Amino acid sequence: MADTCPTQRFEKILLSTDGSEFSEGAVREAIRLAKKCSGRLSALSVVETNPEIATLAPQVIEKAGKAAREHLAAVQKSAESESVECDCIVREGEEPYRSVCDEAAKSKCSMIVMGRRGRTGLKKLMMGSVTARVIGHSPCSVLVVPRAARPEYKNIVVATDGSRFSQAAAAEAVEVAKRYGSALTAVSVVPAEFLTPTDIELTMNQQELIAQQQMQVAEKNAKAVKDLAQQAGVSVRAFVLTGRPSDAIIQTAQEQKADLIVLGSHGRTGVERLLMGSVAERVIVLSTCAVLVVKTGA
Repeated sequence: MADTCPTQRFEKILLSTDGSEFSEGAVREAIRLAKKCSGRLSALSVVETNPEIATLAPQVIEKAGKAAREHLAAVQKSAESESVECDCIVREGEEPYRSVCDEAAKSKCSMIVMGRRGRTGLKKLMMGSVTARVIGHSPCSVLVVPRAARPEYKNIVVATDGSRFSQAAAAEAVEVAKRYGSALTAVSVVPAEFLTPTDIELTMNQQELIAQQQMQVAEKNAKAVKDLAQQAGVSVRAFVLTGRPSDAIIQTAQEQKADLIVLGSHGRTGVERLLMGSVAERVIVLSTCAVLVVKTGA
């Protein structure tokens, strides 16, 4: 199954790369996906600039642009060695994520592939990473590939909260698992605050009722994914866990030796919330394997 395309929808792939070591996994996987899916690959690097730099230090932008072009030429050479056509694109902009999302929309890409920074400086990363902003505004699904990750699509973890966003993620995960004969694990998490509420105005009976209701909802969500997978002939297990959702998803992925985590994205609304503490972003920051964030309607 090594040459199988994960889905039938990856016709055009946009690789977003900054030329750093953190993009190495994304470059490798984007070329591999394009080859598997007989897809067209575009490699994009964005030179971050602003009017002040353009006026006072144009040589800085020129140097960065030259480095970007050299990097993309190397990416193109690697792609061509795998018989993959690759377009090279250099853009300048004050907000790199906008350039990435605009290019994906203009070219009608079916997927963006990008890397992510390391685990150090967690607070800073979660407050303003380009990756997080791309996910929030992307018109298509985003595959985030850590530097050392090599997704083989053998063991897949999909998280569900019952929303239409996670339903889209579940459908994508089942499709990938079916095409690869993968083992699929569905995870539904009851946040710890629902099990141990601290509101003194709630009686003990009310607290227990809330916990019971949340557990029933989680079980229903997990079962829905399990049923969907079984109908498709996919080997699946479903778990209902408690605790911090991102931590539970990461722990499950580690225990199942997952090489791909599939999540839904809650769209473009609430950008501040997305950047401050979304489950998707925290999973991406902490995961050692690739994470596919599925956009509804992508």
